[in-house]
Amino acid sequence: MTHPTKRIARAELDRLFALLSEDARVVHGPTVRDGAIVDAPLASVSELPIGWTDQQAPGRYRLTRRDDAAVFGFVVGPSSPKPLFFPPEETLYRAERRADGKVGFVPVVPSPAPKALLGVRACDVAAMRIQDRVFRDREHREPRYAARRDDTIVVGVHCLAPGPLCFCASMGAGPRVGEGADLALAERLDAGGHIFLVEALTARGQALLSRLEGSEASDEELRWRDEALASAERSMGRTLDTAELPGRLYAALDHPRWEEIASRCLACGSCTSVCPSCFCSGSDDPSDLEGAHTSHTRHWESCFTSAHGELHGHTTRPRTSERYRQWATHKFGAWVSQMGQSGCVGCGRCIAWCPSGIDLVAEVRAIADGVSPVTMPVAREVTAPREESLVPRAATVLARTVESSDVVTLSLRMEPDGRRDFAPGQFHQLSLPGVGEAPISISGDDGAGVEHTIRAVGKLTEALCALRVGAQLGVRGPYGRGWPMDELAGGPVVVVAGGIGLAPLREALRRMLADPERYPDVRLFYGARTPEDLLYGRELLGWIDRPGFDLHVTVDRAGPTWRGHVGVVTRLLRPATVPASARAILCGPEVMMRFTVDALAKLGLPHTRQWVTMERHMKCATGTCGRCQYGPHFVCKDGPVFRFDEVSMLFGRHGL
Repeated sequence: MTHPTKRIARAELDRLFALLSEDARVVHGPTVRDGAIVDAPLASVSELPIGWTDQQAPGRYRLTRRDDAAVFGFVVGPSSPKPLFFPPEETLYRAERRADGKVGFVPVVPSPAPKALLGVRACDVAAMRIQDRVFRDREHREPRYAARRDDTIVVGVHCLAPGPLCFCASMGAGPRVGEGADLALAERLDAGGHIFLVEALTARGQALLSRLEGSEASDEELRWRDEALASAERSMGRTLDTAELPGRLYAALDHPRWEEIASRCLACGSCTSVCPSCFCSGSDDPSDLEGAHTSHTRHWESCFTSAHGELHGHTTRPRTSERYRQWATHKFGAWVSQMGQSGCVGCGRCIAWCPSGIDLVAEVRAIADGVSPVTMPVAREVTAPREESLVPRAATVLARTVESSDVVTLSLRMEPDGRRDFAPGQFHQLSLPGVGEAPISISGDDGAGVEHTIRAVGKLTEALCALRVGAQLGVRGPYGRGWPMDELAGGPVVVVAGGIGLAPLREALRRMLADPERYPDVRLFYGARTPEDLLYGRELLGWIDRPGFDLHVTVDRAGPTWRGHVGVVTRLLRPATVPASARAILCGPEVMMRFTVDALAKLGLPHTRQWVTMERHMKCATGTCGRCQYGPHFVCKDGPVFRFDEVSMLFGRHGL
């Protein structure tokens, strides 16, 4: 596609800067500071890195003077536009928790000044498109990001002289500036003088271009630009074969090279901090001394930290090799299934700014080359974005039921309207100001409120379990994909639960038992640690006489008065109790589900007729913090319920 292109003199760049500065718009661009070329607010064109270039190698970055006055004669420095739209730290809301147990949440809404970005490289424009897909253009539209991003003018620069670490051509991200920029500049210094070819890529860019003094670019000038870009593509310092790369990486999860890399990797997170597309984050809830007033703050986090992989008090990725594998397979593999494109734009920053000089391209090549790929799932179809402020609403405890020594069920009324819409298997984010926030499965609807069954295993869940009737807490959601109720209809349904895993299954059981015509044969196999740990005892007894319902219960250990089964729940699964035509839904500890899936498969139930719920790692509930990334899925958004063949590749594998 041909875009309007003008030839302007070097002096006209000042005119472009003035146009970008109109209406109090702040212009950001590259400038020399502290021995590097960084992005910062600019007062004039003179602050651009005129006559400077950069020398880069693994673990090395140096500035040197050029022998000309090129304005954009460098590659990329350590910074990118990412912090302008996704700040390293940001308060999402403020909250209070009063002495009477009531809570309140007030969103912190930014009022960003309009911006213009001048001199953005093609790789960084591509990274902005990736960030847009994460925060703005997918199911959950983050309004803070969108407010900063939507009113931004972007002036890109075609990269005509890539550096030794660049591989944007391999990643389809450059050297030509693509979608996401309004204008694209090509800088030319030769005997004919110092000029810029300015190409308008959007209507807004065309409006700017029409106000610049210059002439229409000649055929020779356009041919020079295109030939220079083709030459730049051929002269990339690095190349990477991306054909079936996601499948090749996931086929090499046990490659010995991961351990060899770990012997050099410091797990410092430098690579993720300079990456223009990484979006992993964590959150804090700092409060005043009394705990009455608090704020909920989001901050950048790296998957190289142990905290990012924490689950129920322990980290799922304790070794550096597992963290590096998580990062590399997500960036080059899972991202393609999640976003429809790679998460790497080939800028080379992670190589230059790695203190150990680890060459990511060389390592990925060494691991993936020659490996036969596994089949990867395609990207999920994106639904229409809806605004997600990440701010809870208040909910009031209507009833509190003690289920066992460490398990409580809370019935919650959602304020102010009492809405109770959810699908069986979905979850809410429950929070207490100053304590924290966590995903909790919805265990039912009692006709007045939405029920959540909570085990006290940490600071937040202990505080939630201690709430009394009339107290309030924060709620977000519901979120996630629930049980496949339509696919379960019509034939035998086997329900296998372990411990508190009965909670996410409870509402599905209720709805099936309430509709015996659609669900004529429901069989529940339930295992707990002891008889005292069995949940919903009175309700289970009330189900026994329902037509088409069978109940099988076992415990790990029991006293002499127990007359039921003792042993693991898989012992209850036999040809006499599990029809080969059944469909199965499972919830419990992962080790229990792994053995259950195998037992059911031996009884004739293939993985395509078994569903599990993967309630692990979830933090933000919108697929934007990266914490629940599980191979090609975000558990919170693509699950938590999965058909088992969707996760069988990774299920039960240590360090993922």
